[in-house]
Amino acid sequence: MRDAITRLNAALEGRYPVERELGESGMATVYRPDDQRHECKVGRKLLLAVAVALNASCGPAPPAQANASTLSRQQMDFERARHQMVEEQIEARGVTDPRVLEAMQRVPRHEYVPAEYQARAYSDRPLPIGLDQTISQPYIVALMTELLQPEPDDRLLEIGTGSGYQAAVAAELVSEVYSIEIIPELARSAAERLERLGVSNVFVRAGDGYLGWPEQSPFDGILVTAGAEHIPEPLVEQLKPGARMIIPVGDLSSFQILKVVEKLPGGEVEIRDIIPVRFVPLRRNERD
Repeated sequence: MRDAITRLNAALEGRYPVERELGESGMATVYRPDDQRHECKVGRKLLLAVAVALNASCGPAPPAQANASTLSRQQMDFERARHQMVEEQIEARGVTDPRVLEAMQRVPRHEYVPAEYQARAYSDRPLPIGLDQTISQPYIVALMTELLQPEPDDRLLEIGTGSGYQAAVAAELVSEVYSIEIIPELARSAAERLERLGVSNVFVRAGDGYLGWPEQSPFDGILVTAGAEHIPEPLVEQLKPGARMIIPVGDLSSFQILKVVEKLPGGEVEIRDIIPVRFVPLRRNERD
């Protein structure tokens, strides 16, 4: 096609091929002006129309169009990977709440990991997000969310914002999410990311999550996304009667046990063990 276009353009300008020479890049055709211009047997208007059509159909896509096409294909790849993640990593392991599955399907996990890890965003594993912190394995995010039994009008507290992914998933299911991150840089970046992605019902602040967010309590549920040596009493106090806290508790140097801490209507606490997990430690401010 490229050769045909070249010949058409040459014919329009009254040129003809005089020699072919083979260079490093392959065969090339060189043109020079005709000493005697021959009358073209095909009308010049028709020839021009054909040349324009060939250029339009065979030429390279404009950069903006090519970039848009690449981005579109990439988004489709991410969507397929997310669907596969939900089906094979989450639903297949026993998470059945349709609202949780839909939330995991909607939230773009690749937006919550550094660029160098986006290709692995939907893999069955935690990933680094910087500052010695991680984004949790997708299955664990879904499991903890389902165990909380969130309702649309609930107000939740999250301890350990990280990249904002768990908060974004919870935000799909409840009215408000209050999230505390002890590392100021992570708190700022998570808040900016959530705003950029249009998540408007998550409120992030930097602080010591062990102490909770008393001025916004009581909460309908609490998610702790860092391993604690024991169950923080301030968090139990900030639970509504009948509400749950999901928290990993145990040896911070090895594995913890994911626990459901339920505050009964009379104020008593019932604790249930779920599965072994491994989280980064729940950090405290040095002054506390």
